[in-house]
Amino acid sequence: MKKTSRSQHSSLNELNITPLLDLVFVLLVIFIITTPQMMNNLEMTLPSGNPPKTNGKPKISHITVDEKGNIFLDDQFVTLADLREKLEALKTEQPDPNVVVKGADNMDYQHMVSVLDLLQQLNITKVGLATQD
Repeated sequence: MKKTSRSQHSSLNELNITPLLDLVFVLLVIFIITTPQMMNNLEMTLPSGNPPKTNGKPKISHITVDEKGNIFLDDQFVTLADLREKLEALKTEQPDPNVVVKGADNMDYQHMVSVLDLLQQLNITKVGLATQD
């Protein structure tokens, strides 16, 4: 009889960790599923049902780069330095100006990149790229 009682006491001294491991794995799965949802927040301003209040049509400046790399601002020839000055003046008139950039089909694309880089340096964000006339 003493032997059976000792075997029962020895089994009580051992801890069964299988349910504990199951709980840890369930918690791990829950954290894996919920963590990406907390990390990928995207703040978005949704349009309202009301049309925006404007004072007439917004002024849009057109920048054209021809085949030779010549830059035109509203059909007036300008150099890259002059374009910077004119855009800075435009930005003082309008805090967030609208600009459309069009490049010729067979031009060296580096001229277009220079214009777009200038717009980025001046922090002009409302930029459109025209593909056709």
